Amino acid sequence: MGLINYNIEKYTPQQLVIIPLALLVVSLILLSLNMVTTGMPVKPGIDFSGGTAVTLDTSDTSDQLKAVFAAYPLTEVSEGVNNGKFLKFGSMDDAKFRSLTELISQKYPNAKIDQIGESFGKTLQQQAVLAVIFSFIGMAIVIYLSFRTFVPATAVVLSAFADMVMTAAAMNLVGIPLTLGTTAALLMLIGYSVDSDILLTNRVLKRQGKLTDKLKGAFQTGIIMTSTTFAAVTAMLIVSWLGSVQILMEISAVLLIGLVFDVLNTWLTNAALLKWYVQKDGGK
Repeated sequence: MGLINYNIEKYTPQQLVIIPLALLVVSLILLSLNMVTTGMPVKPGIDFSGGTAVTLDTSDTSDQLKAVFAAYPLTEVSEGVNNGKFLKFGSMDDAKFRSLTELISQKYPNAKIDQIGESFGKTLQQQAVLAVIFSFIGMAIVIYLSFRTFVPATAVVLSAFADMVMTAAAMNLVGIPLTLGTTAALLMLIGYSVDSDILLTNRVLKRQGKLTDKLKGAFQTGIIMTSTTFAAVTAMLIVSWLGSVQILMEISAVLLIGLVFDVLNTWLTNAALLKWYVQKDGGK
């Protein structure tokens, strides 16, 4: 007996996919709206949009810093390492940037300034998008070659696609930008999603027994795998938050969001499609 009673016998495949399908549609709408306003499905961070990052060792409050840099496109003030401050500025022309560096040099001589040009940011943006697309296509090809059956393979690919889309939409809602780090987290989600989906599909199609029993057995194993990963990523989030390591905080947050959606899409969407497939005699 498992800690969670997973029994979808009394639900039809259509009933099982209602909630995940509704979330997928809403997520696609949110990403489309963001695409119209920013040119990217997820709001791009400084890595992709270009701008200036400044690390300060100062006791000034966020309001004081905003007042100091009121004449510049300051977009974010966050806590840095060792109680310092981390500032992000939007794109600006050369004259404005020189003026900013002079001001920083006068008031905060030990500051660290990093600039990413707008054109370089767009190049990184294009490369990141291509990396996600090619990774997803590569995953889909491997899945279809492995199963060689349309419905089970499509269920795996659809679940992975839904995980990424829902996670990207959630990033917009909670304010996590798309950076090199969060792009890597989205790529990792492909692996996490496919892992649990393959477990489920193999248990259902390649083992003997009642469909309900096979689904329950796959769920108990899969939820333990997901729980251990969830615990590890949660620990990383807590440690990075305590240490004010922004990039690790964003990566772990994206992974946690993605793992939650993976549970939904694997054990509702994928399970529903497999149930329909087996009931239609495709699983013999």
